[in-house]
Amino acid sequence: MEGAGKVTLESSGLGTFDVTWASRAEDPNGRTSPEELIAAAHSSCFSMALSNGLAKAGTPPERLDVNADVTFQPGEGITGVHLTVRGTVPGISADAFVEAAEGAKANCPVSKALTGTTITLDAALA
Repeated sequence: MEGAGKVTLESSGLGTFDVTWASRAEDPNGRTSPEELIAAAHSSCFSMALSNGLAKAGTPPERLDVNADVTFQPGEGITGVHLTVRGTVPGISADAFVEAAEGAKANCPVSKALTGTTITLDAALA
């Protein structure tokens, strides 16, 4: 509970980040947690999957703003992920956008890796 460590993103060379128990269960105080890293991976994966799906359907997005909130319960682990996306997509209906977002949520590789975790989605056009 008092320990600390570092995680290094070696393959990309983006840097080294401090990790502590407090950053996952209390106050981040400038440090990251495994859950924050999973949220970053999930939001970027989902965004790529949604962008690709929209482009293939002939409605490429101008902008996608995606956020992933990972819920962590000490003693239980990750209990859920909530994805929020707001998109600027010319030529698409709100219903078609939500349908595309649901497909991206179900099929992005990080969502698949998190099978067994509840993943919710709030998708809307900006």
